[in-house]
Amino acid sequence: KVIADALGAVPIASAALGAVAGFPAGRLVASHFAIMTRHTAQVLIGGPALVERALGVKMTKQELGGAEVHAKSGVVDNIAEDEQDALNQIRRFLSFLPSNVWEAAPRQPCDDDAQRSEAELLDVVPRDSNAPFDMRRILKLVLDRGSFFEIGATFGPSQICGFARLAGQSVGVLANDCRHYAGAMTASAAQKYRRFVEMCDTFHVPIVNFVDQPGFMIGPEAERAGTIRFGMAAVAAAAQATVPWAAIQIHKGFGVASAAHYAPGAYVLAWPSAESGPLPLEGGVAVAFHREIAAAPDPDRKRAELEDQLRAGRSPFPRAESCAVHEFVD
Repeated sequence: KVIADALGAVPIASAALGAVAGFPAGRLVASHFAIMTRHTAQVLIGGPALVERALGVKMTKQELGGAEVHAKSGVVDNIAEDEQDALNQIRRFLSFLPSNVWEAAPRQPCDDDAQRSEAELLDVVPRDSNAPFDMRRILKLVLDRGSFFEIGATFGPSQICGFARLAGQSVGVLANDCRHYAGAMTASAAQKYRRFVEMCDTFHVPIVNFVDQPGFMIGPEAERAGTIRFGMAAVAAAAQATVPWAAIQIHKGFGVASAAHYAPGAYVLAWPSAESGPLPLEGGVAVAFHREIAAAPDPDRKRAELEDQLRAGRSPFPRAESCAVHEFVD
């Protein structure tokens, strides 16, 4: 109970610098930010001797719970190269948060021009809706220079989470990485998303969300992972958030998963490239018009024609007329 109460009152960061097993491992992950060193730390529920005796599986500590395992398991948030790097990352993490929940998120002096306008943003998003692009490049061009601190990059990699600053103000940053599963919300991405939103809400850190969401991940692996359950928990976290929230529609916003990117009263910006709807056109047209497409003399041409017709209705401009989008970004 003491640990749970503390998590709701003050920022907690923990580091694994050597072997950590049993209750200490539980204490490590009962944190807002957990980090482990790459070569000297292992995080284990039970050590190799216990695992071998109970399960007949022989592994070293590193094989069982080393950094290569937990960088992808989500047990820790970040991996540090050494102890000094771990302490530096903890200092940086804490710099974005207030000392407790009764204080405001900190603002620091900023020498980056608040009116900085990067010409590269004009063509950083490709016109081809299926072409990948570098979302982290967009973050660097928009946020205060050098301020972005990513958390959990290798767990649920289709979702980017981290802290940064805008004009010196601490903000939580959410973004989709279309280079992993086209940015779709997987079970692990949804867990990371929910946890990060809840942390920002606890410590009153405003959120800036860069949206390129094609929907929940589909397929047999997604079903076995329970994606829809974790995904709806992410949607609920956004729906219950109370912090100021800005959503920038960059490219795609499809399906129920897109609801996770908008808190109540969110300020919504849209690039002219943004498209949204119940399903991505490429899959939705193939399903909804499968008979019409199959009966056409040239099915591929018919499908392309239908996609072009429907794409016109996915422009953000009609949504702006109804105030679903507040402003456009050039």
